[in-house]
Amino acid sequence: MKINELHSYATRILRGGKDLRDESAAQSVAEETVIAMYINGRHATTSVLSPGYLEEYTIGYLFSEEVIRSAEDIESIRFEKNRISVLTKDPFRITGRRKTILAGCGGSTSYIDASKLPTITSDYVSSFAAIADMIPSSSVQYESAVLADENGVIRSFQDIDCYCAIDRVIGYGLLNAVDFSCTLLVISGKITSEMVRRCLLAGIPILATTGAVTTLAREIAEETNLCLAGFLTGEAMTVFSHPERVSCS
Repeated sequence: MKINELHSYATRILRGGKDLRDESAAQSVAEETVIAMYINGRHATTSVLSPGYLEEYTIGYLFSEEVIRSAEDIESIRFEKNRISVLTKDPFRITGRRKTILAGCGGSTSYIDASKLPTITSDYVSSFAAIADMIPSSSVQYESAVLADENGVIRSFQDIDCYCAIDRVIGYGLLNAVDFSCTLLVISGKITSEMVRRCLLAGIPILATTGAVTTLAREIAEETNLCLAGFLTGEAMTVFSHPERVSCS
């Protein structure tokens, strides 16, 4: 099953206005799967995501949740129907960080302590043109995450959830020894504090989106030397923090 495979269903379309119409048409629908993850024998989380590339997702998720610091911290991963079983080299490791209440439509409270997060130390600079070239292809079915460096796209993933797409590109980077300090990440979803935290853990110095950013995401990015940009198009973008990381040439 491809990660971005679509299924087509017969549907009924209702159109309003003065000329009311009742039509039938085929409509594509994204694939969704529910997978439970067990770490060292204990249930850690149940995720809703697109199928496929589960190794990249698992490693990225474990890293983002601070269960592991590198792919080498994993003893084994077993994939079964609707279940992922992970053994880490530390058999007593079950969960990582304290859970965060996300900033965004669900509220603006967060337990993220910016003073305890890594600070970006890389002096990596990218051009606006290079960032704009990484704009994900538009899709009403999927969110996208594109990891790139000065040579172009390293890896991109699409998922029904933007966090899962981000975890997949981070997992891919960990599996392939990517130097995150010389990369940028471009996504299609709204940037929250959780997305900023993921970039800080990986050491990605530039995070941009075609959408908006939250206030908490901007505040944390400013404090941690992360370049944060939103409303990215082929002609412009709004840089919310550390604009010195983006050149106009």
